[in-house]
Amino acid sequence: MPDINTPPKAVALPGIARALVASGKLPIAKAEALYATSLKSKNSFIGELVASGAVSSSDVATIISTVYGAPMVDLDAIDLSRLAPGLLDNKLALTNKIIPLAKRGNRLVVVTADPTDHSVAEQIKFSTQLSVDWVIAEHAKLVKALEVVAKKGGDNIQDMITGDVNLNEFEIDDESVNTDSSSSDETEVEDAPIVKFLQKMLIDAFNARASDLHFEPYEHQYRIRFRIDGELREIASPPPAIKDKLASRIKVISRLDISEKRVPQDGRMKLKIGADRVIDFRVSTLPTLFGEKIVIRILDPSSAKLGIDALGYEPEEKARLLSAIKRPYGMILVTGPTGSGKTVSLYTCLNILNTPAVNIATAEDPSEINLPGVNQVNVNEKAGLTFATALKSFLRQDPDIIMVGEIRDLETADIAIKAAQTGHLVLSTLHTNDAPTTLTRMRNMGIAPFNIASSVILITAQRLARKLCPICKRPTEIPHEALLEAGFKEEELDGTWMPYEAVGCDACNNGYKGRLGIYQVMPISEETQRIILRDGSALEIAEQAVLENVRSLRASGLHKVKKGLTSLEEVLAVTNE
Repeated sequence: MPDINTPPKAVALPGIARALVASGKLPIAKAEALYATSLKSKNSFIGELVASGAVSSSDVATIISTVYGAPMVDLDAIDLSRLAPGLLDNKLALTNKIIPLAKRGNRLVVVTADPTDHSVAEQIKFSTQLSVDWVIAEHAKLVKALEVVAKKGGDNIQDMITGDVNLNEFEIDDESVNTDSSSSDETEVEDAPIVKFLQKMLIDAFNARASDLHFEPYEHQYRIRFRIDGELREIASPPPAIKDKLASRIKVISRLDISEKRVPQDGRMKLKIGADRVIDFRVSTLPTLFGEKIVIRILDPSSAKLGIDALGYEPEEKARLLSAIKRPYGMILVTGPTGSGKTVSLYTCLNILNTPAVNIATAEDPSEINLPGVNQVNVNEKAGLTFATALKSFLRQDPDIIMVGEIRDLETADIAIKAAQTGHLVLSTLHTNDAPTTLTRMRNMGIAPFNIASSVILITAQRLARKLCPICKRPTEIPHEALLEAGFKEEELDGTWMPYEAVGCDACNNGYKGRLGIYQVMPISEETQRIILRDGSALEIAEQAVLENVRSLRASGLHKVKKGLTSLEEVLAVTNE
């Protein structure tokens, strides 16, 4: 039984409290009371001390600096907006009421009001692999500065996502979230400002009719650009400190490995717009010097259902293409650089052909547009599912129409040609500059001239050019010699038409709004087949195409200039003569 005369056991005060008591700034009874209150409220002792007014914030900082031999800093004299970003995780800094000032070699200079909490130093070392040098600041000024830091790291994002868009009408499809991620990873990427910021960027890109979003990390900058009407435009420059969390969020909802940052990855995600519309996004990550660059391509399934008239084909070009796709067998090739609209052209053709009476199979890397009624296969080379193996499997499944995303090698080309020669209609793409060079490219791949001549029935080369804004475009004077040099014939310059130029208004992007296709649609005639069989050059094939009234890409573009649909400047930029 305890002796009632025994005095109560003394409270083990923290080092700061003992230093204040020893200096005469704080009575021991008051120190013990404040410490007990801090334990009960789970607040810091210094916070309770300053809030009580028992000792001024300035006196506390001075005594701590003296006792612990740490320098003091006046936070009012520091421009917090100029601090190097990304030195320390923002959440760690705000939780522990610290501010990273600078990195010196393998040491991190950190501002604190309480250097006695060794667990904080261990957290910093674990997070950054750097040792900590403490700098002391007044508690009141530190709290005020932390509000500024919090706003810099988080509220700037919030400012960027404010606007007229109602986020409740849009929803990122999280059904694809990778359930293999660890709980710590999930916590990292479920940061509400990051989630909302990404969602708003996707919505803004869709509303701006962008085709791609580029998330680009640099040493002291993080840049987000949209490709609108074929032109990259900087949209936002958020704090570089968010780059890892933003990349993690994108990777989680795209079914990518959140822990793998050393190799490129490809994935997909979806955005629900309203109750009945879903937009697909193709995601590609690429490790760079200062983080992962991520490019997201917008894949709107409705673009394949616009119809062939919306793509910009001239009447004679449309007639040639429709005639070719209605043939029972043969190969149709669509050529052009990345981003020239080849996939939309192919899917427009498939949409025309897609009826219950035919069996359509596609092999793509990856499948970009979901088309109900078409059997779509994603190529997976790591698993052994290549274009060639997919084609072999298709031929065992009684197909009528086969679409190959891209002919990349001789084996794929060989199987596709055999399919075209044995009663199947084959559609595919190649990366060549124009239609005539496609045939010589196939020859260089090792395909026999006879197989090319007997299988290929039509080649379409294409480019995308920006359309002039119908509201603000205006006629312009271009010197006669410049028009001739561009490719116009003398008889075309008869004064019955005027070229237009881009102006710019509130309804467009620097005078342009939307894009239209420029096409070279070249059927393989008997004479062209003879040139192929004798292993003729691309120049001979091009000359024969002109004799058959097939417009070159430049001539097709100039025709659009005559119709006032685009500018001469734009056609010269996207075509070569």
